[in-house]
Amino acid sequence: MHTTPLGCVAALWRYPVKSLRGEACTSLRFEARGVVGDRLLAVRNPEGKFGSGKSTRRFRQMDGLLDFSAHYVEDDQGTALPELRFPDGQLLRGDSPALDGALSEALGQPVTLAREADVSHLDAGPVHLLSTASLQWLGEALPGVDVDARRFRPNLLIQCEPGVPAAPVELAWMGRTLRLGNAVRLRISAATERCGMVTLAQGELAREAGVLRHIAQAADMKFGVYAQVLVPGLVRAGDPVSLEP
Repeated sequence: MHTTPLGCVAALWRYPVKSLRGEACTSLRFEARGVVGDRLLAVRNPEGKFGSGKSTRRFRQMDGLLDFSAHYVEDDQGTALPELRFPDGQLLRGDSPALDGALSEALGQPVTLAREADVSHLDAGPVHLLSTASLQWLGEALPGVDVDARRFRPNLLIQCEPGVPAAPVELAWMGRTLRLGNAVRLRISAATERCGMVTLAQGELAREAGVLRHIAQAADMKFGVYAQVLVPGLVRAGDPVSLEP
């Protein structure tokens, strides 16, 4: 089958806990639900709403979540467990009996760390991806503003082929299938609608209110896309990415 080369996998991220900063990975396994281990846990309030950057039917805006980060570690049996880094540098593993109390104190409200059950922790699609062409487009419109990909929390950043114009090119892939490496296939299913979370400070990235303002004015709040996993498998940084007919 003839495919159109798009570029390669520039970077991969996984977010063990929804709305916390995540971890950069050299490879990720994709399955029907999305990235294995991605947003498998969330911070839950007493009403059963999950902490997020915005309030919806399922989620509740919870300030301060981006001050935390999460990554996976292995216990003595080789089981992957989330480990949370608190704003003060404290590290607590997901199986620590002190975790919920420490989270509640740090966030100023009673919360628990909840594993996904009947209600998905994902927003609007299993996989979220972004292109370097989109980042270049945004950076050119906002000189002096740090438009680092981490601000937009993708699972996958695609490094576009040389000569691709600075533009939100992935919006033109709607309904198409991407081939990643030799096996994985993703069907682009929806544009990512942005909220105020992309403006917030996270780690060394400063607060930048102009980011969302420009996306709203120039792209109707759309930046990046969601995708369904058609064929599961392992994706590695550097894998070629192409568009199927």
